[in-house]
Amino acid sequence: MTDSRSESYKKAGVDVVAGYEAVKKMRPFVESTFTKGVMGSIGAFGGLFEPDISGMKRPILVSGTDGVGTKLKIAFLMDKHDTVGIDCVAMCVNDIVCSGAMPMFFLDYIAVGKNNPDKIAQIVKGVSDGCRQGHCALIGGETAEMPGFYPEDEYDLAGFSVGIVDHDKIIDADRMKAGDTLVAVASSGVHSNGFSLVRKALKIDSEKAVSTYVGELSSTLGEALLTPTRIYVDAVSALKEKADVKAISHITGGGFYENIPRMMKDGLKAVIEKNAIPKNPVFDVIAKAGNIPERDMYNTFNMGAGLICAVSKDTADAAISALASAGYDAFIAGHCEEGSGVEIV
Repeated sequence: MTDSRSESYKKAGVDVVAGYEAVKKMRPFVESTFTKGVMGSIGAFGGLFEPDISGMKRPILVSGTDGVGTKLKIAFLMDKHDTVGIDCVAMCVNDIVCSGAMPMFFLDYIAVGKNNPDKIAQIVKGVSDGCRQGHCALIGGETAEMPGFYPEDEYDLAGFSVGIVDHDKIIDADRMKAGDTLVAVASSGVHSNGFSLVRKALKIDSEKAVSTYVGELSSTLGEALLTPTRIYVDAVSALKEKADVKAISHITGGGFYENIPRMMKDGLKAVIEKNAIPKNPVFDVIAKAGNIPERDMYNTFNMGAGLICAVSKDTADAAISALASAGYDAFIAGHCEEGSGVEIV
């Protein structure tokens, strides 16, 4: 039990005792994520993890880092902090799985204007929920109290994850060819990008704005927007077992036009049939409210597809079935042909 305390530091706005209380409250959530590879508990200077490389000939580490972005503004207005941690984990692990890697562990970074132990515990609960969904351990993190830098009731949340894949099983587009099928895996909504445009289009600047009930969404605006990002670790795991996966794109900031080319082999074009992907009505609400052109929508948001996966044509049906068995809605959304870039038809 630490006896660390400083009245001088507390007068400057940093309460180290509140920090220890936050750690005490978050500990059960953190330990609920521990997997076989975790060594020790929270509180050390570094998180220790022993990876399982049995059966791997050439283990390759794959890392990803991201934050929640201005979606946090919605959480502030709603005073709801137990789901944004899922977004933070999702934005990292969903990038990792695009290479065929499975995440092993995650670390978070929370910067606050004032340390409220109960609020910190709720944030970390969300991170822990995301880690369990992504089958990775939360082995460390940092909570920084920064008075005068952040408003007292606000915070920022970011993190990173590390995964592992055998070299020969990396998904890297080398085997892509014209005729491959593009499978879209459904998103849960806006996910966690484009919220500066969302907030501008929907004029979200008050608690009243997020508490407005929207019939098209069957919920309040805030509830719909705060829906956590879907985590696709199980989706990719199922795909790899049942389908010939050539490439995977995580549709985040930059939407279709930026992210799909990142997975494409040179000389190939992605043709996306937009009507094959059921759109969450939240995107129509955003587009209508902000008078946003369709191309800008597809250049910013996932439009209902959190992942786009290129698979061999003869395993496309197996891919859809595997995803359904894993609990994911998926659709044949297009194909690859000779050319470059993305064509949405």
